[in-house]
Amino acid sequence: MTADLAERLGFRSVLAVCAHPDDESFGLGAVISTFGELGIETTLLCFTRGEASTLGTKTDDLADHRAKELEAAAAVLGVRSLRLLSYPDGHLSEIDIEELSAEVEHAAEAGSVDCVLVFDESGITGHPDHQKATAAARATAARLDLPVLAWTLPSTVTDALNSEFAAAFVGRDPSAIDFTIHVDRTMQHEAIGRHASQSNDNPVLRRRLALQGSSESLIWLSAPRVSRRDS
Repeated sequence: MTADLAERLGFRSVLAVCAHPDDESFGLGAVISTFGELGIETTLLCFTRGEASTLGTKTDDLADHRAKELEAAAAVLGVRSLRLLSYPDGHLSEIDIEELSAEVEHAAEAGSVDCVLVFDESGITGHPDHQKATAAARATAARLDLPVLAWTLPSTVTDALNSEFAAAFVGRDPSAIDFTIHVDRTMQHEAIGRHASQSNDNPVLRRRLALQGSSESLIWLSAPRVSRRDS
């Protein structure tokens, strides 16, 4: 993507809303670091401490361990500020959306952001926690009149992952993707390494990044008032 990306997007500060520690790196990492290179600051809100993960279970206090991993990864990505909450991992879908939305609103106003960055509404992996985090962010953005930009995957990538790993990734037809950006994954890989409990034994993640190459796909779930969709 050309150097005028920040100008064409029309914002200077984003709030990234995630369900779990590592979502900001495994999913949004290359987007966040690319935005940082363009002078777009990121504030991060994470709803859970990831204690329900089946990876890293040899750690005595997985929630505390993953919180520390998140802090380290956020620093690598250049995140301006981080707010980590303690909603139950794996049960975010059971929490009232207004309660979650209020947390998003607090983070958005504290960070003076002008865009919200989320996972696509499918949750990418189909995880209900991902879906609820995005739904809460969208509810807040509607109230605050903020655009919502979502990280997504092209169906060519998700089809390959689902075939190879019997996974349940949900992608978008390439024609439905608003734009792609060229990324350098160096900082993302470094941030992923900070989540050692989740990344050391994660062949699906490695394969996804290989399939994506140096491109990230983005879609407007709520577009800015002046459309900047690529032709």
